[in-house]
Amino acid sequence: MSVTAGEDAIDHTDDLSRPQKRLLKRLYNGRTVPIMADDRLFLTYKDALRYLLSLPIDAREGAYAQMKAQARDAVR
Repeated sequence: MSVTAGEDAIDHTDDLSRPQKRLLKRLYNGRTVPIMADDRLFLTYKDALRYLLSLPIDAREGAYAQMKAQARDAVR
């Protein structure tokens, strides 16, 4: 089995919490309009999760908050 460089660089010891993962799954379920965070577009849960896990913890919390706020504002 081959591991890509992106997967190899991810440190899974600082994983997202279970509630954070559940919210991300709800945000990205059936999404047709991407969510933007850190000037990047994310359309799928896996893309968003992979990106969040590649960030240091401080930056991860900020990007997660951006995704959450943008999805919340889009509903209104």
